[in-house]
Formats: sequence, C-alpha cells, structure tokens
Amino acid sequence: MSRIEKPADSEPARSPRAGKPTLKTISEITGLAITTVSRALGNAPQISEATRRRVHAVAAEIGYLPDRAAQRLKTGRTNVISVLLDPHEEILGFGTSVMHGLARALQATPYHLIVTPNFLDGSNVEAANYIIRNGMADGLIFSRTEPFDPRVRLLLENGFPFVTHGRTEFSTPHAFVDYDNFAFAYAATRRLIQKGRRKVTIILPPRRLTFYQHMLHGFMTAVREAGAAYEIPEGLDLDSPADMIRDYVRRRSGEADPPDGFTCPGEVSALATITGMSDNGLALGGQYDIVAKQTSRLLSQIQPKVETIYEDLTAAGEAMGRLLLRRIAGEAVEELTLLQGPQLGFPAA
Repeated sequence: MSRIEKPADSEPARSPRAGKPTLKTISEITGLAITTVSRALGNAPQISEATRRRVHAVAAEIGYLPDRAAQRLKTGRTNVISVLLDPHEEILGFGTSVMHGLARALQATPYHLIVTPNFLDGSNVEAANYIIRNGMADGLIFSRTEPFDPRVRLLLENGFPFVTHGRTEFSTPHAFVDYDNFAFAYAATRRLIQKGRRKVTIILPPRRLTFYQHMLHGFMTAVREAGAAYEIPEGLDLDSPADMIRDYVRRRSGEADPPDGFTCPGEVSALATITGMSDNGLALGGQYDIVAKQTSRLLSQIQPKVETIYEDLTAAGEAMGRLLLRRIAGEAVEELTLLQGPQLGFPAA
C-alpha cells in the first residue's frame, strides 16, 4: 500500500546522505513516498501545489538531477525542447528575450532547452529532420517562417509537436505565435505621413519570409490611403549588414528626391539609417523622421527622438513555451495560436 502524502510542512528537512541524491534521498528528507516525490517533480496535477513546491525546493537544495536516460526509457520522452535561432544583426536581442520567456514557461517543469543555430540563407530543414530522426527532443520552436516552410511541412507530416514564431500559408493549421507586422507597418507609415513627411520608405524583410508580405501590405495600405509618395529600396532588406544600410541611406539622401520618412522594422536598421543621414548633415526630427520597431530599451535610450512601436519578445517566448507544452500534451492546434498586437513606445519598467 502506498504511503499517505503528508502536509508540505509536516516535517523539517534532514541533511541528505552522502553520494549522488536520488528520489529516495528526497523521500527520506520530506517524509513523502517515492512515487509522490516522482509525481511532484513531474508536476502531476493530483499532487498539491504546496507539496510540489516543497519537493522542487528540496531537490534544488540537495542538487538532485533526474536520470535522463532512465526517464526516457520509462516515458519515451527526452524532456528536451529544441530551439532553432537565427544569428543575424537585426535580432541580436531576439535570442536573449525569447529564451528568457521560454525559461519562464518551462520553470518548474522537467523540460530543458537546447539551442541549434539556423542559417540565414535557408530554412535549415536538415536541422529539424535531424532532431526528429534521432529523437533529440519532444518539441521544436523556430522563427522566420516562409509561406510554405519546409520545416513546417516536415513536422506536420511526422506529427512532431512544434510552435513557430511567425505564420505560414499552409491550409493545415499549426501552432504559432506571431507579431502583427501589417499593423506595425501601417501604423508606422501613417505616423510619418501625419508628421508631414513628403516621401516615405521602408526597409522590408527578405522576400522569402512570410512577414515580408504582411509588412509590405501594411506599408502600401497606409501609402494608398493617404495618396503619399513612396519608394522601396532595391537590393536592401532587414538582413542586410548595418554598414550596407548606412551606405545606402547616405548615398540616397544625397541624390534627387530622397525619402524623408523611414519605417524601420528593427533597431539596427534604425540606427544605421540615422548614421547615414547624419553623415550628410541631416537632423532627425528636422529634415527627416523615423518610426521603428523596438524590442529593447536600446533605441529609445540612444535616440529618444525616434518614435517606436514595441514588440514584446519575452512575452512571445513565454507564449511559445506554454503553447508547445500544451501541444506535447495532445491539445488540438486550432487552440494554440496567438497574434500579438503592436504597442506604442516601450512599456514602463
């Protein structure tokens, strides 16, 4: 007969025995049955929250680490979530913010994160295939989706749990968290026109990415509603190096009929634009204006004259983590989507 679960504060903790801590060690310290300890560490809902907190606290105090190999043999799960991240300039803070949010979502769960770099020139379907084929994780998170992303197709075909940061155009639904880039580009461009800017422009994402169309649509909708003059740079996009954006802006601002209103979908592109304009002696807020997407406090602290629209990447990371846990648990994908709206400025600390 199993032992009765005792109240969380029924006995004081005792010093653990020498050697590697085990479930039995925690059981002896807490006075709980080994099965109760195991379920508490796995956050089983039938175990009270107070008991779960106590067991996790004791496990952390004595340095208990689960036997991952034994767990995998028993449950068929790795307790690993893999994240594909893109190493490019415009999202230097993307990984930090998203991982912070994911860590929040996975706190007090048995899951661990493994990060795999994704390459800029493609969707890196090989990385996703490797994870599936070798059973490296229970779920996958990745960003910068394409309309018919081969990673999404592969994961759907294999029934592998995943959440994307970004949408696709597949008819089959899948779990995602996305930022409303149409709303961002529309609001930013309208603001520039309202400020009296004669000609507006935008630095768009690479054409292969889904949010290129969202952002272009938002920009063009604002332009057409107002009947404003505009231009879209050729050979330049959000993934272009900062010095390339700076040099383009410097050259273009010295030519005939240059733009004087810039929609920048990132902080790096905004700072590169400011540098290029400044090189030609043009003042922000005087001869030109910028409305930029902001994901950290960097831009508003360095250039407070830049109007910003905020994207909360930490909240996006936390949402992706929670949705993936629900997907791993078998919840239907139709309920596992979130579209984040833009926020003016940066929220107060």
